[in-house]
Amino acid sequence: MTWDTVNDIISHHRMEPPRMRLARDGETLPLGLYASAVTTRRRTVWHRVDPARLHAQLAKGATLVLDSVDEIHRPIAAAATELERWLRTSVQVNVYASLSERPGFGLHWDDHDVVVLQLDGAKHWTIHEPTRTAPLHRDVVAPDVPTGPPVAELVLQAGDILYLPRGWWHCVSASEGTPSLHATFGLTTTTGAQLVEWVADELRSDPTFRLDLPVHGSAAEQRAHLAKLRDRIAETFADPQLVAHFIEARDGLDVKRLRPSLPFIEEVPPNPRLRARLLTTRARMDLSQDEHGTVIFRACGDEWDFDARARPLLQLLIEAGRSPVTIHELSCRSGLSLEDVASAISALVARQAATVEGAAR
Repeated sequence: MTWDTVNDIISHHRMEPPRMRLARDGETLPLGLYASAVTTRRRTVWHRVDPARLHAQLAKGATLVLDSVDEIHRPIAAAATELERWLRTSVQVNVYASLSERPGFGLHWDDHDVVVLQLDGAKHWTIHEPTRTAPLHRDVVAPDVPTGPPVAELVLQAGDILYLPRGWWHCVSASEGTPSLHATFGLTTTTGAQLVEWVADELRSDPTFRLDLPVHGSAAEQRAHLAKLRDRIAETFADPQLVAHFIEARDGLDVKRLRPSLPFIEEVPPNPRLRARLLTTRARMDLSQDEHGTVIFRACGDEWDFDARARPLLQLLIEAGRSPVTIHELSCRSGLSLEDVASAISALVARQAATVEGAAR
């Protein structure tokens, strides 16, 4: 990701807010300050960035923000994918460009952990301790603004990496006399509150939790009903594998990075040179308890039942992650025919958990 990359993205994409925005002193600038509305002959309206006006706002201290760059820039997407595989959480990458020492956002905190990569130039960071333990996006109170001195002041140079946990206050500026370009990898949190929400959904399978509360019952009836709920919840949380089950379930819901499989919109042909890959790094596979040993494959919020013979094929796709594997290689290593491999891939493509690409050039 270079300055030329940033220029190309702005030039060749319709970067409407919030995908692209300018911020100064903690405020998002109106789009009209750096872009002009364009009405097409079909009466649709989009905004074209005016480079001269964009440059003027950046010179006045605005910071340029490109949201979700991992969706439009392959090298950044690859880095985000590896972090997702390693840390088992979703990652979004924003890029920030600053050309003056004026802060774009002022002193603030993020509701998620971040990994900051300085791409070019230098950026000055002033960091304060959290004023509330593990603050959330949906919280009961907002953290107080810190009043004491910072715990750290540092300058990131090109190639430096900074890890900043959520809740840590920070103010960032390009005060070192050089333009600054950095990427922030935002890591989705995994909290106890999310675990409780998941458990609540899972307990819907228990009739006790589907029954009406005895709203109009006596105090004794309400206590008895509450005791049943409490005992069932206590039993659930006594499971030492509960967190592992939650993480595995969340892996199966991992949001994929979109990529179609054109021109293969229905059946994938058994062409040995075609390449297939999963659109998620966190697909899960389990054996069912039935007598046939059915394989249960979970990915992208969906679930499939495969014949047990498909297990080696699915395992290869999981191990490859988002790296493409030819139909021929999948056939050889799984022991399945090209037709069987193509059929299994077709099922995943139809439900948008995998994609197929043309033969390698």
